[in-house]
Amino acid sequence: MNNKTFFLAVVLAASIGVCSQQLASAQVKAGYKSLFDGKTLNGWKRLAGTAEYKAEDGAIVGTNVANSGNSFLVTNKEYGDFVLEMDVKIDSPKSNSGIQVRSHFDPAGHEGKGLVYGKQFEIDPSDRKWSGGIYDEGRRDWLYPLDMHAEAKDAFKVGQYNHVIIECIGNEMKTWVNGVATAYVVDTLDRTGFIGLQVHAVQKPEDAGEKVYFKNIQIKTTGLVPQPFDKNVFVVNLAPNSLTNYEKQDGWKLLFDGKTSKGWRSVNNMEFPTKGWDLSNSCITVIGSNPTVETPTGGDIITEDKYSSFDLSFDFKMTPVANSGVKYFTYLSKGTTGSALGYEYQVLDDDRHPDAKAGRNGDRKLGSLYDIIPANKQARFVRPMGAWNTGRIVVYPNGHVEHYLNGVKVLEYDHNSKEFKEAEALSKFKNDPGFADSKEGYILLQDHGCTVSYRNIKVKQL
Repeated sequence: MNNKTFFLAVVLAASIGVCSQQLASAQVKAGYKSLFDGKTLNGWKRLAGTAEYKAEDGAIVGTNVANSGNSFLVTNKEYGDFVLEMDVKIDSPKSNSGIQVRSHFDPAGHEGKGLVYGKQFEIDPSDRKWSGGIYDEGRRDWLYPLDMHAEAKDAFKVGQYNHVIIECIGNEMKTWVNGVATAYVVDTLDRTGFIGLQVHAVQKPEDAGEKVYFKNIQIKTTGLVPQPFDKNVFVVNLAPNSLTNYEKQDGWKLLFDGKTSKGWRSVNNMEFPTKGWDLSNSCITVIGSNPTVETPTGGDIITEDKYSSFDLSFDFKMTPVANSGVKYFTYLSKGTTGSALGYEYQVLDDDRHPDAKAGRNGDRKLGSLYDIIPANKQARFVRPMGAWNTGRIVVYPNGHVEHYLNGVKVLEYDHNSKEFKEAEALSKFKNDPGFADSKEGYILLQDHGCTVSYRNIKVKQL
């Protein structure tokens, strides 16, 4: 190589280096700041587990290891309101990961190993496909399983980089995967905290060595304006008895204002019961008598309006041995008053109430279509006694019906199908004329003589 050729090679190499630096800086959007320099882990620290984190080829690469709990590489700095963007890749459908936001660390947690807790953008490459859902790591479990927005399940692609956007402004958190609006949660906890990159624990030592990749990590903290969100996405709103502007524009309305009985009345007359129901503490509570006798004191209450196709969501909190229910397609024996009959979303203490062992195949347990179709639910998605659970009933215009418990679909049926009519014919309602064909009615809260509280009751007509 002569001197001239050598000189040109040096100039070319330098030019390539400058262009590479310009390309890297061009990846940071206007108004954003990079949280990763592409070369080192400066500004980050590992918490809780012992997974390996390295900076390789412009990405943070996390590798799971045997005999470790969940590991987190977290920012040294805490953030409040922000828009966070990054690209994420996970290769194995057996792996799992997540992105922590507004999160915290308890050194004494996990028996002194340390506990990271807070909201997490889920990265789920399994067949469940809940990537983009929102999980509350180390605390409340799932807030937004992607059963709540099944249309977004295919947005995340395993084995390739996916562009992720997480917006946290005020008490709202929204997520996007590859441009698809994914999840929307309104929460009253955590207005600030660190950002973290999770490497999930492995169940078996032979599963160690799986990797997850994070790159182009950047954040915007000033000049924030909420980004438009796709229409008709269900919002998990944990602020009691409230609706966001997005929900109002999407057609939702509250059936309980948190203070009064407006919109509700007794099944026996046109007034709200004078006893047996309590409206304090932002709840509508049926007051139980003796749980072994289950004698109603106030009677059932119903909405003033009737509904046919709708999306109904409600929170409920049980006491031990509780029995209640939320009925839809409810009709009354005397037209506007009288004995009420309807399709019941069962609210029951499965562990203590004897009705859980009655019926067929568990069709009287929590979340079931009472005495007709059992709920298929995992124990981890039933919250403990005294905690709030969330039920949801969706009745589509075509007669398809779904029940959810804490965001997870637990049953579905086609109201007009042969299978439904066969199941109804085996139930206690088989001799009730018109029951199987009911397509419109009141929404009812049942007084079964047990103390159960309700709140966040909202409905959208479809």
